[in-house]
Amino acid sequence: MNRRSQIKMTEEEIAAFLDEPHTLQVATLDRDGAPHLVAMFYAMIDGAVTFWTYAKSQKAVNLRRDPRLACLVEDGKRYEELRGVLIKGRAEISDDPAVVLRVGERLWERYSGPLDDQARQIVAKQGAKRVAITVRPTTIISWDHHKLGGVY
Repeated sequence: MNRRSQIKMTEEEIAAFLDEPHTLQVATLDRDGAPHLVAMFYAMIDGAVTFWTYAKSQKAVNLRRDPRLACLVEDGKRYEELRGVLIKGRAEISDDPAVVLRVGERLWERYSGPLDDQARQIVAKQGAKRVAITVRPTTIISWDHHKLGGVY
């Protein structure tokens, strides 16, 4: 078995890893073709990586022009701890207020804690200027160096 096969995560391992509250690195393409890379909070909604952003943000502008993107979630400090998931795919943009609110509420719960009335008001106010982005994968690449058992 080659090393690539040894460190590849199963679908269940990928799902569990993405369920952890990491930061998502999102790469879109600027008008000139150069990568535009930003860090975003994300939530798993209906099995898909989902985030929100300001409707006028550079990433939203880029994705309206060209929906291709790449997303990376990774962790680990030492080689034997490295884990990650790279998703290449297409962005699905929604400006439906109900969808945007759902994403905002999930993000709040994931990174800030339980939703109460005050939190819902904050999310609703923030959501008024945002769009929701759902990542539709075409390729998923994963690695988990824990599987090497310290041998490399």
